[in-house]
Amino acid sequence: MLLQKEREDVVKYCQMLITHGLTKGTGGNISILNREEGLFAISPSGIDYFETEPEDIVVMNLKGEIVDGDRKPSSEHELHRIFYTDRDDIAAVVHTHSVYSTVLATLREGLPASSYLVAFSGYDVRCAEYASYGSMELAKNTFEAMKERNAAFMANHGLIAGGSDILNAFNIVEQIEQCAEVYVKARAIGTPVLLDHDEMTRMIDSFNNSYGQRKAKKDL
Repeated sequence: MLLQKEREDVVKYCQMLITHGLTKGTGGNISILNREEGLFAISPSGIDYFETEPEDIVVMNLKGEIVDGDRKPSSEHELHRIFYTDRDDIAAVVHTHSVYSTVLATLREGLPASSYLVAFSGYDVRCAEYASYGSMELAKNTFEAMKERNAAFMANHGLIAGGSDILNAFNIVEQIEQCAEVYVKARAIGTPVLLDHDEMTRMIDSFNNSYGQRKAKKDL
């Protein structure tokens, strides 16, 4: 099977979107790039994650053409593809409809440096300008919001993150969603105190060097 490992991982992590409370139903989407092959595996459209099999995962090239698979790819495939063609540090993309990130996205607000864990994204998390789901405009708006960042909110929509691999991309969405939850709840009872630029620079450097990088047990 073409990109078998990537397809198996897409199935696994799509199910984790549900079990980790990051989306409902068939919301959200995940893709994984094999840069050597110039191909990426992406979740199909409209199939229950717990009924999805590796052969249901669609393989596309960097021109946006289907190379393998009989299913319809996620409607957001352009959103994923733009990160693979225009950024060389991203090899996996996770898009969620997680509650607290979507609350801020619905307010069309970003997430400031309310926690050192925001450094998983960068100095903050920006909110991309609104565009209809599945559109090239949405892909471009989101890409712009995620420049020099690893995550972004999508206005009135959700959260997206990219990483060097699926383990790290998924970790980023979990960390940012947790930060968003704390920030929203803190705002409900007071004014959150933000970390300054110098502290966030130290955190970003630390995360890039070791702390923030997830590794599979077999790689330790």
